[in-house]
Amino acid sequence: MSLIERESEVFFHTYKRIPLEIDRAEGVYVYDTSGKEYLDFFAGLAVNALGHHHPKIIDAIEKQIRRYMHLSNYYIQDVQIELVERLAHAANMKKVFLSNTGAEANEGAMKLARKWGAGKNKKTIVGFTNSFHGRTFAALSVMGNEKYASGITPLVGDTAVLPFNDVDALHKNLNTHSCAVIFEAIQGEGGIVEASEEFVETLVKLRDKHDFLIIADEIQCGLGRTGSFFGYEHYGLEPDIVTVAKSLGGGLPLGAILGNNTVGDVWQPGDHGTTFGGNPVACAAGCVVLDEIENRLMKNAEITGRHLFARLHEIKQKFPAIIEEVRGTGLMAGLKLIREGDGYVTAMRERGVLINCTNKDVLRFLPPLIVTKEHCDEVIGKLSEVLKEL
Repeated sequence: MSLIERESEVFFHTYKRIPLEIDRAEGVYVYDTSGKEYLDFFAGLAVNALGHHHPKIIDAIEKQIRRYMHLSNYYIQDVQIELVERLAHAANMKKVFLSNTGAEANEGAMKLARKWGAGKNKKTIVGFTNSFHGRTFAALSVMGNEKYASGITPLVGDTAVLPFNDVDALHKNLNTHSCAVIFEAIQGEGGIVEASEEFVETLVKLRDKHDFLIIADEIQCGLGRTGSFFGYEHYGLEPDIVTVAKSLGGGLPLGAILGNNTVGDVWQPGDHGTTFGGNPVACAAGCVVLDEIENRLMKNAEITGRHLFARLHEIKQKFPAIIEEVRGTGLMAGLKLIREGDGYVTAMRERGVLINCTNKDVLRFLPPLIVTKEHCDEVIGKLSEVLKEL
């Protein structure tokens, strides 16, 4: 029995598995059990920012494992404090809560917002179409995506979903009863769609008028991927709450909720918690991730990202009947096609390049932040071959 057959026998069929049996991974490459090499421009869905098997991450993990792997969040742990201090400083935030995943971080952020609004008659949490905040009930309630919510309604009450980048909808629907607005500076799962300057400026003006919280979901677009530490920094925005995850743990499960002075003292002991959130081994890896991002990889995302986008625009000009738009910034890129994109993903994989298709017709490129211009050129060359063929 192959691994694929064994997987099908025992797993709930929640994933549309790619028919690859992975043996190992190193740097920007993944290798299957036959020894074939794949250039990884998906990076575990933006998780492996430092690539695979990074030696500094391995060293940090081994060192922490020899100390302890798990205690409990009842106990003070130096490795957690180091990570949290650095996150709070990077975001200019007052307090941090460590979680396991991005969905858990967003769920907690919405709980924090509701707690803040409890004495102010503010309950409604607003999200936007085309967004993705996780698979939990609260996250699904502010996404408006019927595909993910089918068969499990009703969702969480006192929530609303507005059209993304629709300024008029903001004016019509945000008011004194609004508790919080959650949004992504760049919608990843939604097809690499950037928030407009006017949209963000209007959010800030309405926050000043109606006194609600802005939650920036930075789980995919944060931590250096766009060439800035956070995606919202491109807009000069100062959110009240920020959520991060994915690349934070260097491949281990780790997320965080960051809160400013407005919400810093809202939670009291017992209001929120987690058994495994802030696992010390993951935190040790996270400290390495922050080191590498701050010291060199954020700059590499900016410089190499400019090169990648220049090459993607060349491809668009070459194939105008197939490519509608180039989207994104830094090392978070998308090609909006005029047709569905799954066939292109398969053809690229056959040529040894891993990408994915999101929102049916957007080819998504999320390489490790260690990627080089030469890697980008290789991908563009193979993409050109695929576009010619298909």
